[in-house]
Amino acid sequence: MIRAGALALTLLTSASTRESPLDDLKWLAGCWEMRNGERLTEEQWMTPRGGVMLGISRTVRGQALVEFEQVRIETRGNDLYYVASPARQAIAEFKSTHSSTDGVTFENPAHDFPTKIAYRRQGADSLIASIEGQRGGRTRTIEYPYRRASCP
Repeated sequence: MIRAGALALTLLTSASTRESPLDDLKWLAGCWEMRNGERLTEEQWMTPRGGVMLGISRTVRGQALVEFEQVRIETRGNDLYYVASPARQAIAEFKSTHSSTDGVTFENPAHDFPTKIAYRRQGADSLIASIEGQRGGRTRTIEYPYRRASCP
């Protein structure tokens, strides 16, 4: 009888401590950068906690700020949402359509551009971020190759 009670308690404890869907994205935490001549894009992600990963990105050309964006990836039930707040633009939300330990894809078909945002891990020290959507009646995909960088 004691064994059955202990087993039931173990099963209940395991069910209540179910891992978050964000746990697959722990590899994204940290600092990333992409350089192209004088243009530098930096992206930084906090470790998942409290059902959310917070991120920020900025692009500079030389010493001039070109653009910046605040982002969060949050859990809503069993789903992940990418909530972007780009400079001088309205907030946009994208729901995950795929998530694994190697990447995540978010989509919002009602958004103008992009309608799809993805992050794919490429080994321990690089990733490919991409955006995709319709422009001028044609599907356009833009890839951003990032390398892991030291955080300031």
